[in-house]
Amino acid sequence: MSSFISHVVNDLLKKNLKIPDLVFVLPNKRAGLYLKTELAKAINKTFIVPRILSIEEFIEQVSGLKYVDNTELIFKFYEVYSQHTPKEQIEPLESVTSWANMLIQDFNNIDRYLIPPNQIFDYLKDIKLIESDHWSLNKDNSDSINNYLSFWTKLKLYYHEFEALLISQKRGYQGLVYKEAVKTIDEYISRNASNQHIFVGFNALNKAEEIIIQKMLEEKVALAYWDGDKEFVENKYHDAGLFLRSHRTKWKFYEANDFNFLGENYSKPRTFKIISTPKNIGQVKFVGELLEKLKHKNGNLDSTALVLGDESLLLPLLNSLPQNVGPINITMGVELTATPLASLFELLFGLHKKNSAKLYYKEVVAILSHPSLRPIFDEDEYNDVINLLNYINKNNLVYLSLEDLKAEATLISPIIDILFSCWKSVNVAVTKSIALIYRIKDSLKKRDSQDLLALEFLYRFNKLFNEIKILKDKYNSLNNIASLYSIYKQLLKIETLDFQGEPLQGLQIMGMLETRVLDFKHIIMLSVNEGILPAGKNENSFIPYDVKKANQMPTYKEMDAVYTYHFYRLLQRAETVHLIYNSEPDALNGGEKSRFISQLQFERIHELEFKSIAPKAPTIVNRPKNIIKSDRVMQRLKELAEKGFSPSSLTNYVRNPMDFYYDKVLGIKESDLVEETVAANTLGTIIHNTLEKLYTPFINLELKVENLEAMLNQIDSEVRTFFNDEYKKGDITKGKNLIIFEICKRYVFNFIKKEIEEVKAGDSIIVLELEKKLSAEFRIPGLDFPIKMKGTVDRIDTCNGITRIIDFKTGKVAQGEVEMVDWEDITTDYKKYSKSFQLLCYAYLWNDSEPISDIEAGIISLKNLSGNFLLKFGRKPSSHSRTKNQLINSETLDSFEFELFKLIKEICDKKIDFIEKEV
Repeated sequence: MSSFISHVVNDLLKKNLKIPDLVFVLPNKRAGLYLKTELAKAINKTFIVPRILSIEEFIEQVSGLKYVDNTELIFKFYEVYSQHTPKEQIEPLESVTSWANMLIQDFNNIDRYLIPPNQIFDYLKDIKLIESDHWSLNKDNSDSINNYLSFWTKLKLYYHEFEALLISQKRGYQGLVYKEAVKTIDEYISRNASNQHIFVGFNALNKAEEIIIQKMLEEKVALAYWDGDKEFVENKYHDAGLFLRSHRTKWKFYEANDFNFLGENYSKPRTFKIISTPKNIGQVKFVGELLEKLKHKNGNLDSTALVLGDESLLLPLLNSLPQNVGPINITMGVELTATPLASLFELLFGLHKKNSAKLYYKEVVAILSHPSLRPIFDEDEYNDVINLLNYINKNNLVYLSLEDLKAEATLISPIIDILFSCWKSVNVAVTKSIALIYRIKDSLKKRDSQDLLALEFLYRFNKLFNEIKILKDKYNSLNNIASLYSIYKQLLKIETLDFQGEPLQGLQIMGMLETRVLDFKHIIMLSVNEGILPAGKNENSFIPYDVKKANQMPTYKEMDAVYTYHFYRLLQRAETVHLIYNSEPDALNGGEKSRFISQLQFERIHELEFKSIAPKAPTIVNRPKNIIKSDRVMQRLKELAEKGFSPSSLTNYVRNPMDFYYDKVLGIKESDLVEETVAANTLGTIIHNTLEKLYTPFINLELKVENLEAMLNQIDSEVRTFFNDEYKKGDITKGKNLIIFEICKRYVFNFIKKEIEEVKAGDSIIVLELEKKLSAEFRIPGLDFPIKMKGTVDRIDTCNGITRIIDFKTGKVAQGEVEMVDWEDITTDYKKYSKSFQLLCYAYLWNDSEPISDIEAGIISLKNLSGNFLLKFGRKPSSHSRTKNQLINSETLDSFEFELFKLIKEICDKKIDFIEKEV
């Protein structure tokens, strides 16, 4: 394969031009290294390297202006904006940043295409004035509409004043530099008449570039080499040749001169392999396999380009490359936004932007738990962090002060001060951010950490915050945390972590634009999807499409043509081509292959080999988990039996034996978490405790109306007391918690009112026990160790002489949930019979201490007091029967005991494994 650059070099040598006197102008810097290599191969002796410039550098030299980076341009624009906008209409810097980039880009395009600016801005103003007539039927517009129209009216002023400011400082944005270069090109040519300029590999040119290159060609101080192919340049419908056709037909120079070069490489038939695979991860995994095959076949991956249509795939791709891939060169950098340190500073900015004296616990926990901070803490300090997090959880601290944190974590007080003390100003924020970076760096060095990537990240962020510090000293507009955050995000997008590699050997990983002028034998292109290649209608501009079209400014159609050219130019000399696209439908591109692939099919020049790749997904049989009861498990079950099984632990087993295993055998508990909103179990505990406190003075006494009415006056204070006990330092003065607090009082109030109604109706109620702890020990045939059961009954009373076992529930319970038909179901169907099982357990334990004849057991649903006050346990002889027996006697308990013993025996039987149930 003979590359385009080698063609250019050979042609220049044939013309006997003095290479050291030449000035090469290329689309980008990267191509310069390849040019030097080709010159060295062709000349094969010591020579003075000619000047090699990118087009940006060349235009800068012609114009005499220096480029200003995008971030500083925003500050300079804000100066102009502030000076020429009424004080009451001036937006803060952070707001202007959101639209200034787009406006400067429009200025850039206006200047690069040499459009009369007044013509554009007057047109835009008139459009907005017409639109405003539709917004308001009144002649007197609102202030917001007037401010909006004022903005469009002032665009012309902003443009001219911005331009004047930059020119006075001999600086400019890209378009302004290009516009000035057009004005000074004659002067530049006269100064450099002895140097022949060689323009290599250009395609789409803006108006300024066209004028400059044409002028230099006509003055015979330049040559231009175009990298095109007859197949798409001479086809008037082919977008890949759109710009080259225009240059060849419209430039006066080519009326009498040859158009160099138009090759015939693309028309040589080859086989292109088109691979579809689901998801982006499928693409990068397939590439790893493909590279292994290519290396095995060719011996190395020299002259192989892996082109990323979607550059966000870089990191997953690097993790999918085979170990023996050999030398790699990556032309794109990793954006700092993808680094762990970026997420840490995102958390810090999120916390400090609020400028609140109180710190939200989730932000505090997320920051202290962040992996980037782990190197800071030694073992004792890390334990201090853990203790602080546990303190927050146990005390339900939703909002904390800096003093709270320092008081509970004295060992890490200096770090807490860096992280959480208020960012009162931009200087404080930058100083603390840099201090944090140095703290992490020093900790890594003390530990002799070999994590060079982490150190490089720290260096980049240190550089970023120092740039912000310089900008702060230079511009007064950077004066609050919101504007700081805005500029930080702007710099974060620009700053990248670049890779070191050998650009002339091995695998070249690059973006589409980095491929300009370069040729490779083997092309692998990822994300060849519609919406990515080409990008589609994605224009961020204040200038409407029709205005751009009328003024010959580039639109998305021209951008499509640019990518079409790059795509076809890559293919024209390649020997092997793999085009890979994501076939999985999603919100972004719908899994649709690029129109470029469809166009290849339509051309019928090359054979297209389509292949669909699916990941090797093993067949997964969803088998339930199975735990064998080892000797250690059996020992643990004996310990539980000695300590006592509770009704809830037994119903836990009925629901799913694995839950019982994790909870009781392994002792795995849910971690304590901060309850921002009072949890249901906390609400239940508060209500239980309140009722116990109110009724305790009347145990063994018949309830009187006056006693119950006296309780109503104590509800507020008692509920508040138990809220403070259970909810610790959680706030119940506002929001959902205040509502729950009122609901809690209402539940207690409604219960007592209902009981007053019962007493007034003639019921004689005597409370015998509250929160009664019951236990019983017994032996089960077949088990060689005793079994203990225990439980706590909410209330035991008598009503008109009948003993009742009562369980309070804060949720809604229906009568059908405490009724049953078949005894066998009570230990197998958790959903239907768990509440019946619990009531019978309490009755069984009560019978052990107080033998009973006929008692009742039931649930009082505090959420549903409008129906039956007490939902009594009952057993129906059949599912169709309406009659039910609601009295629990010895016969009932004997039947229950049989099922209970069978359940416990199953739990303690070594031969019966813990087997997961499908829930």
